Amino acid sequence: MLKKYWFYVLGVLSITAIGSALIAEYYFYLEPCKMCLKQREPYYAIITLFLVFIVLRWQTKIWFFLGVQILVIYGLFYSIWHVGIENKLLSGPSGCSGGLELTNSTINLKDQIMSKAVVNCEDIIWSMFGLSVATINSLLLFLIFVINTIYLWNNGFKKEKI
Repeated sequence: MLKKYWFYVLGVLSITAIGSALIAEYYFYLEPCKMCLKQREPYYAIITLFLVFIVLRWQTKIWFFLGVQILVIYGLFYSIWHVGIENKLLSGPSGCSGGLELTNSTINLKDQIMSKAVVNCEDIIWSMFGLSVATINSLLLFLIFVINTIYLWNNGFKKEKI
């Protein structure tokens, strides 16, 4: 059954992920950090691809699933990086995490303060079931990656012998 509806499941999962992020941001006033915003990009692209392939019904969907695979790998990179930042295992991009560097110059200190993000990537703004949203996103993207790989293997790359 999943084989038949995987295309639509991917669209619904992406819309749900973006919808919940936007609800958290605009309804509950939870400001996202830079890494949170980067993690949304694959979902926006998947939704765009989804809509394009709905319009182009004649087009084979294998290209959609290959595109999703690449986008999910991109999303996994940022979501796992973000989990590492939250757990203080990895450092974030400049202006995203950490404190200020020691300096003797007030101008340098002012530049550091002005370039810091409003929301620190190390801070877990909200969590569910003891897991940060970045962790949940990593798990969702990994699940999509595994199922999409199986789908591609069974429907796209596997050659049936007659």
